[in-house]
Amino acid sequence: MKIAVANDHRGTAAIEQIKAIISELSHECMDFSRADEHPVDYPDMAYLAAKAVSDKKADRAILVCGTGIGMSITANKVKGVRAALCYDELNAKISRHHNDANVLCLSGDLLGTTILRKIVETWLTTDFSGGRHQRRVNKITAIEQGRDPRDV
Repeated sequence: MKIAVANDHRGTAAIEQIKAIISELSHECMDFSRADEHPVDYPDMAYLAAKAVSDKKADRAILVCGTGIGMSITANKVKGVRAALCYDELNAKISRHHNDANVLCLSGDLLGTTILRKIVETWLTTDFSGGRHQRRVNKITAIEQGRDPRDV
């Protein structure tokens, strides 16, 4: 898989660890990350990676800011993106298994290296289960298109 990554200045250390995990799992990294801690606005960075997913230039993306909230809000504004903010392995697994999340948002300030690794590995190795969950993802897509999900 091709994984786009991006971060703001508070996600610098975490994104370096994430890029290493992506490489260890034999995935390709599309790197929009910041290598320094000079302030940068998270919407600018989130947009680049989320747009790569939307344009099908990347299969998935991982975004990191201080809390992950800003990246999540921003990424979910991009058509075709289903971004999930995850703080543990269970969130990561369910975001993929049930919601087919194609963007993972993480906190650079609140997650230690061990849990960060577990979340990223779980998210990258969990498949979407489809079935009844596909119907729900279709409803999310309908909302994105301005339609009433009850009509799907």
